[in-house]
Amino acid sequence: EFVLGQHRMEDFTSVDMVVKGPSVPWDEKHIVAALEKKIPVEMDSSLFFKLCKNKVIGVSGTKGKTTTASLIAAMLKQAEKNVLSVGIGQVSVLDRLNEVEDETVIVFELSSWRLSALGRAGLSPHIAVLTNIMRDHLNYYKTMERYAKDKEYIFANQKASDWLIINNEDERLRKMASIAKSRLVRCAKEELRNGEAVFMSEGELKINDGNDINSIVKIADISLQGEHNKTDCMLAAGAAFAAGVSLVDIAKVLKSFSGVPHRLEFVREFNGVKYYNDTAATIPDAAVLSLRSFDCPVVLIAGGTDKDLEFEFLAKEIVARTKGIVLLVGTATEKLLAQLKKIKGEEYVKEIAIANSMEEAVQVARRASQDGDAILLSPGAASFGIFESEFDRGDQFKKIVKDLK
Repeated sequence: EFVLGQHRMEDFTSVDMVVKGPSVPWDEKHIVAALEKKIPVEMDSSLFFKLCKNKVIGVSGTKGKTTTASLIAAMLKQAEKNVLSVGIGQVSVLDRLNEVEDETVIVFELSSWRLSALGRAGLSPHIAVLTNIMRDHLNYYKTMERYAKDKEYIFANQKASDWLIINNEDERLRKMASIAKSRLVRCAKEELRNGEAVFMSEGELKINDGNDINSIVKIADISLQGEHNKTDCMLAAGAAFAAGVSLVDIAKVLKSFSGVPHRLEFVREFNGVKYYNDTAATIPDAAVLSLRSFDCPVVLIAGGTDKDLEFEFLAKEIVARTKGIVLLVGTATEKLLAQLKKIKGEEYVKEIAIANSMEEAVQVARRASQDGDAILLSPGAASFGIFESEFDRGDQFKKIVKDLK
């Protein structure tokens, strides 16, 4: 029986199960009513974990999840393991259950919402990876503490025989990991000689297995661009090590892996200008990291919908690191303009073009660029308003750039 266009209370209190969507809070009245009636409320993540008996490598964090998870999957494949990637991109999670075999290793990208369901079910993956904790989704969580608490569920129910891989440069993650029961592998861009760790030293990516320190690969040979991606590489190496992948296979992937769509993705060089799609930068911190990846002059396409975040830091980076900026219309754009006005004044802000479409944004950026420049789509904001999703935003950008004549 289908009941469409409305939420009737009886459809939550007289059923066998409720499956909750990610944007619905746990304290929503229909969900609360179901829980009070002892009716199980699940999400796709909790159902998958309950129905799949294979070991899972779970990857979470505010940014870097997809790149890290994709790297781990590539390393497992290099080691000739049967790998299934789940939760990456827009493919249904539960449909993947049909592809699970006895020897399949699951690499599962876990958002904070999916982790909230695992926490309620008392479940955590065998190997947990946390990339970072930045300000995000505060329009949903209201406080960083509530947001971080959901992230913590990735390791909260681990056993001593499980693994936790963290970005040791993130202060919040260091504090969170102090309560973990599992084996801890720390990752950092500085030497870590005590305990199991992956780190950078003397121009090399190295691993401390608890007994010996061995080189994995020269940093110059890692194919991914951007300093933030180096952290993703270390985290992936730590997870692959925990899963039994050899250092040789880890190194092969680090040398060849060119990235995933929508994450600092090189699209094309046209008339001496290089175009990059970083639409997955949906928070200001991510856009800042992208800007810091370039040595050449950058024309930035940014802005969009606000998630109750602060834009002062991004505004300072824009002033310091760009030769031009085009902003996509939206609530985040208004906040960013206000910060830019504080730093550079009203005349500076008057010169900034506000685009109502990606076509317009690309054409304005193109006119502001010259040979040797880069045009970077790194919005630092959500996509809703003039795009269906962040992926639609990136796909539009790529198509327009590829069609340039």
